[in-house]
Amino acid sequence: MSPEFSRPERLDTIGERERIVEIAATESERAALAKRFSFVSISRLEARLGIKRNDRGIVVKGRVTGAAVQACSVTDEPLDTRIDEPVELLFVERLVAEGDEVELSDDALDTVAIEGGTIDLGEAAADTLALSVDPFPRGPNAAAALAAAGVISEDEFRPANAFADLQARMAGKS
Repeated sequence: MSPEFSRPERLDTIGERERIVEIAATESERAALAKRFSFVSISRLEARLGIKRNDRGIVVKGRVTGAAVQACSVTDEPLDTRIDEPVELLFVERLVAEGDEVELSDDALDTVAIEGGTIDLGEAAADTLALSVDPFPRGPNAAAALAAAGVISEDEFRPANAFADLQARMAGKS
């Protein structure tokens, strides 16, 4: 199954000099992505990415920008969401086999497997969008709706004390 927003780049077109690629999702691609990620809508999804080959694989760096509407996880009210995320990925021929240990440096890039002789910049942008937003967004009316339903906040929560009864009895004996 092909991704909703696919912009494949053939490996044989990627050299050691950085090349800038700009992509934008069409209306139908944005609608399909909104359905996949359970958004109300996505009005814009674009990326400006530099791609180049190095000794480790294909390096992709740039930004993903866009605008979407999510539903409040409590009230279902529409919430506008802006996306402006940096992207730094390393596409490699083979990912580490299960069980192999890998030591990652602080500057290690997120690694993605190369499949079928291409890298998919559209799917990379879509994944960046999905990972950049709050998975459980709350609107301005969420706290009131939760309170009205009897849900207490974390600040109001007091864990049950199994020794409370014992403490009361001991306090009465002293």
